[in-house]
Amino acid sequence: MKGTQYHARESGPDGHIAWSEQENATWHTLITRQSMVLPERACDEYIAGLDRLALPSGRIPQLDEISRVLRECTGWSVAAVPALISFDRFFSLLADRHFPVATFIRTPQELDYLQEPDIFHEIFGHCPLLTNPAFAHFTHVYGQLGLAASKEERVFLARLYWFTVEFGLLQTPHGPRIYGGGILSSIGETRYALSETARVEPFDLLEVLRTPYRIDIMQPVYFMLERLETLFELADSDIMGRVREAMRLGLRPPLYPPKPVVTGNKELNL
Repeated sequence: MKGTQYHARESGPDGHIAWSEQENATWHTLITRQSMVLPERACDEYIAGLDRLALPSGRIPQLDEISRVLRECTGWSVAAVPALISFDRFFSLLADRHFPVATFIRTPQELDYLQEPDIFHEIFGHCPLLTNPAFAHFTHVYGQLGLAASKEERVFLARLYWFTVEFGLLQTPHGPRIYGGGILSSIGETRYALSETARVEPFDLLEVLRTPYRIDIMQPVYFMLERLETLFELADSDIMGRVREAMRLGLRPPLYPPKPVVTGNKELNL
């Protein structure tokens, strides 16, 4: 796995992290501006979860505050992890209903985008929907499947997580809404995902598993569920059977240009 400039903060004897003034100010900036763009964009289930969590705006919440609410709603909790963890650790945590939260927050210089999932992405983007039974059940089953999967199968499973938990859209009586945490924690992607420019396809499990993605661009395609409860049905379907079918069929052509890689004085397209 690649390295990172970020390092997880350690908790004190009381189990709490002593966040700095700048870190709390960064959280305040992120949650304030993101809350302004979510009305009529985020799905109702996410907004309901956000209300249940009652996240503070002036400071980074402590993990036990989040876990207390999640346990009451769905039996989940959050677990402090380093900036980067192995796939084995990731799937193991989900299988035990522990959502991994990296205990660092982005710097002001990377306010709009960073590749590593920080505490704002994990708590603000994902934890509200972990109060929802359908979303929580799907995430739990996903962890169990990933824990038992082979290395090759996990590559295809990663696309399922990407196009649902991270970048999923939802059809509602009021029009398309967002439920993916990768969108909901990004001001740019929140605006883009529901714009006329964005390409949106009906959710199809096999197509999702065969669709390549990149983490460093606005997503060239989003998949939309008809309702969030579809995640219950999806979790109880033969996901691994579809994974094996996707492996036989292979990937769809990428919907994005090659990623430029700088080496020496030359730029390559890969």
